[in-house]
Amino acid sequence: MPPKLPELVKRARRLATERDRLVQELAREWTTALRGQGFSPRDLDELWAGLTEEAVRRLLQTDSRAVGGEAIRHEAREIIARVRARVENELAAGG
Repeated sequence: MPPKLPELVKRARRLATERDRLVQELAREWTTALRGQGFSPRDLDELWAGLTEEAVRRLLQTDSRAVGGEAIRHEAREIIARVRARVENELAAGG
């Protein structure tokens, strides 16, 4: 019997909460690692671009057949952008 809609909604919420927690944790780690390093804005742009490229490449190697390459690219870009935004906000706030 297929899962019931309420069960799927509950699972989606739980997964979204876990994703958000992981983004926050990763952003804290990157903020700590980048603080005081003296990187220029261009350096940071290149860092985030490289991290995004690497994430896309790794995910395409493992998941592309199941969900499609464009969906994987979109998801990787979105997650890296969320981490980047949090890190930039923390660094700008002196955190």
